[in-house]
Amino acid sequence: MFHLLQRCCFQVSTKMVYLQRLSQPGRSKAACSPVFLECVLAVVPKPKFRQAPELASVTKGRGFHSSCCNWKKRKASEPETRELPLLRYDMEKLKDSPKPALYLGIAGLIPFVSVPLLMAILKASYPELVFAQIAYGASILSFLGGIRWGYALPEGSPAKPDWINLANSVVPSILAWFALLFKDDLTQAGIMVIIGLGIALHYDLALLPTYPSWFKALRAILTIVAVGSLITSMCIMNIYPEKHLTRGAIEMEESK
Repeated sequence: MFHLLQRCCFQVSTKMVYLQRLSQPGRSKAACSPVFLECVLAVVPKPKFRQAPELASVTKGRGFHSSCCNWKKRKASEPETRELPLLRYDMEKLKDSPKPALYLGIAGLIPFVSVPLLMAILKASYPELVFAQIAYGASILSFLGGIRWGYALPEGSPAKPDWINLANSVVPSILAWFALLFKDDLTQAGIMVIIGLGIALHYDLALLPTYPSWFKALRAILTIVAVGSLITSMCIMNIYPEKHLTRGAIEMEESK
């Protein structure tokens, strides 16, 4: 066992091996004398520890870190706070809407929804009804601009009565006026109203100081239904044949 450890762990010279043999029993007393042993030990180098080749290659190319270990626990990173809540977080507050605002808002969708529904039942497109729907959408745009003025003027309101708030609240009214100028082209008029509704919703949700959460959720739902109704009316105009509500009166006057 001793010889195995010598071969694996130590580099033993031939002189050291000779010294070990001399120390075995049965050797001469002269060879085992202290003077002779001291002379041999002075010549024999000290044994060196044999380092594994893998460990030697690692220690040559890399130094070991010997600093003290830091046992302190690191603090977990805190999640970033949202400066602007998304619309999906505001939808949960829809149930907190005041009853008058909720009922009046839903009732305000009747002029939008009734026009495409009536034309789909009659399987005909009536330009007069479509123009009435567009005119109603233009009046709603002006109403949305007035809400911003009423929200910014009271003292202590989050929205200040500055140029940004008051000037942006005028934009929906201007778009509504442009929409009414295209009465001969109902498609362009409807697109103008849709753009105005989208801009007004963007102002109220993201750009300007926002309204309460329940009002933002209600505004989003009402705007989506109104825009969908306008798009449906324009599609029906291109699908079903065009008819006029006053066609019978005009034909009677021509016959006379």
